[in-house]
Amino acid sequence: MQKKSVRDMDVKDKAVLVRVDFNVPLDEKGVITDDTRIRASLPTIQYLLAEKAKVILVSHFGRPKGKVNERERLTPAAEHLAKLIGQPVKKLDDCIGPEVEATVQAMTSGDVILLENVRFHAEEEKNDQEFAQKLASLADIYVNDAFGTAHRAHASTAGVAQFIPAAAGFLMDREISTLSRVLAAPERPFVAIMGGAKVADKIGVIENLMEKVDCLIIGGGMANTFFYAQGHEVGKSLCEKDKADLALSILEKAKKAGVQMLLPVDVVVAEKLDSQAETSVCAISDIPENKAALDIGPESIDVFARTLAEAKTVLWNGPMGAFEVEPFDQGTIGVAHAVAKVQGEKIIGGGDSVAAVEKAGLSDQMTHISTGGGASLKFLEGKALPGVVSLHDKA
Repeated sequence: MQKKSVRDMDVKDKAVLVRVDFNVPLDEKGVITDDTRIRASLPTIQYLLAEKAKVILVSHFGRPKGKVNERERLTPAAEHLAKLIGQPVKKLDDCIGPEVEATVQAMTSGDVILLENVRFHAEEEKNDQEFAQKLASLADIYVNDAFGTAHRAHASTAGVAQFIPAAAGFLMDREISTLSRVLAAPERPFVAIMGGAKVADKIGVIENLMEKVDCLIIGGGMANTFFYAQGHEVGKSLCEKDKADLALSILEKAKKAGVQMLLPVDVVVAEKLDSQAETSVCAISDIPENKAALDIGPESIDVFARTLAEAKTVLWNGPMGAFEVEPFDQGTIGVAHAVAKVQGEKIIGGGDSVAAVEKAGLSDQMTHISTGGGASLKFLEGKALPGVVSLHDKA
């Protein structure tokens, strides 16, 4: 069942409560260092303004744990948004209460206000119904455009939708439709690349994708667990030795399903994760006992790239190594370049994969870059997302 989109709602002269994700990084001076999430909300905000709605934005920021924290106010986000849309954004000091209600009542069509950090109230993360109702009472319509928080059943992401008509914003709509299409009807060959530190973190995704993909590429720290399961020594590498049986069962399932499973054939090793550490490349069967595998090697990049060259759909979630420390980012960057060359749909599933694509300067060559790391993973596992389920269905 398709969910209602903001386009399906009559918003003219209506107060519209929009859940956005303005949880952006700040430097020590309180300056936003990456405004990607704010920019991602612009199409929905600008559409509502063009349709003469009264726009009430609500977001969380950081982890204030239900208490007011001066460093986690949304003032920088309001100031930055005002520059991006070219009009004032009134930032309030709370998200509920008489003053908020009075300000909303005084709004005219085309006004924008940003409520204060919704997580200053402990009731938000508890999905407290009374709190959700207070938020809902501010508006005529609710629009959720915060896909990155859709996997959480909080008051502002799910609770509000029980009290007023609820629809998806453009970002949410695009995320749902793109990921749904790729899982349901991908153009083949369909290759999924799974990276990151632990098999345990991605097992649900791997098992769900196993029934849908033609090839599954495994990289990152989780590959070490597969090496260990196959009887290789992994030295000081990150390895979930207690998940060896799980790794073997995944390999067996892939074999039965006729899914090609690609693991690295060589790795970059060092005695410690340090940009100054001495590195070398070795086969997976030759990892020294005093060293750790911290990235995939050049031969692995070539093997993966050859497979990707044949793909028509690629889904990538997770780095190929300790991407955050150079020179252990080369495997991830190499795979990013291989994905960029794919003549087909290229979906980047949040988190470090997005950072890698941006670092490589390849963002504009990807079909879709997901804004929600945790939400993307849950969706790819086949799990229902509370922030999506709560939206109203199209008739």
